[in-house]
Amino acid sequence: MAWRPTATRAGLARRAEILAAVRAHFAAAGVLEVDTPLLGLGAAGDPALASFPIDLHGSRRFLQTSPESAMKRLLAAGSGDIYQICKAFRDDEDSPLHRPEFTLVEWYRVGFDHHALMDDVATLVERILPALRLERATFAALAQRCGAPDPRLARTDELVAWAAAAGFEAGPRDAADRVLLLDFLLSEVVRRAWPRGQGGFVYDFPVEQAAYAQVRPGPPPVASRFELIIDGVELANGWHEIEDGATQRARHATEDALRRARGLPVCAPDPRLLAALDHGLPACAGVALGLDRLAMLVVAARDLDAVVAFGRDWT
Repeated sequence: MAWRPTATRAGLARRAEILAAVRAHFAAAGVLEVDTPLLGLGAAGDPALASFPIDLHGSRRFLQTSPESAMKRLLAAGSGDIYQICKAFRDDEDSPLHRPEFTLVEWYRVGFDHHALMDDVATLVERILPALRLERATFAALAQRCGAPDPRLARTDELVAWAAAAGFEAGPRDAADRVLLLDFLLSEVVRRAWPRGQGGFVYDFPVEQAAYAQVRPGPPPVASRFELIIDGVELANGWHEIEDGATQRARHATEDALRRARGLPVCAPDPRLLAALDHGLPACAGVALGLDRLAMLVVAARDLDAVVAFGRDWT
């Protein structure tokens, strides 16, 4: 019947245990739990994300795709290490791994780079999945292991030819979209590089996929970004964060240009975040981890409905 929950009581109990383990991890590390607004001034700039607009007393606001902006404002104000467990909203497909509303664990560690943050993520995940051992490999190494071209060095026409051979049907606009081609390489090949029941971190991304990560000079230059992948599922995305407003503005302009090229609406940057970055963000690394997906993997399910009380309650 439509009123019933999608998860069993056992599934909800396991989810509650995971939440307790997450909080215990951060308590042991002295990381402060915070709570920030779900409504924000800005929409997500990332061309792969779509925000839900909300009319608030005649003014447009957006349900947050992550708490990043507000948490960085706290960091700039001197909060120190912080984490948050919260709802996030993305106008995304409805599938076993995607929901418009989902739960994130997002945290920032001051003085960390992306390697130190991978250590922290591994400690948390192995606390919840103690039999799991997480390997690490660069994006380039995993791509080449799978017979794909080096994503840092390959020409765009080489990526097009490889993607076509791998089954990607690129239209004329797609063939010029290097970011889209690299995203296909990541999603269809690199995330499947680890066998079922195994996982690890892929790190050092091509500069086109830097988002808001620091870029280290080459040759070739790489973005200090990582993903955690388990059973072919993207579980976490982390960055050695950029720290100044000028770089943030430049990255946002790059995202807007890509949005225009894809026929998507452009998004104004959050002015309060820019002001915080102009004030100065401490050297830090940050990561967002999908709690629903982690719980799904813990109970060996293949659909988020197994660990979400009302998985498709909006339909």
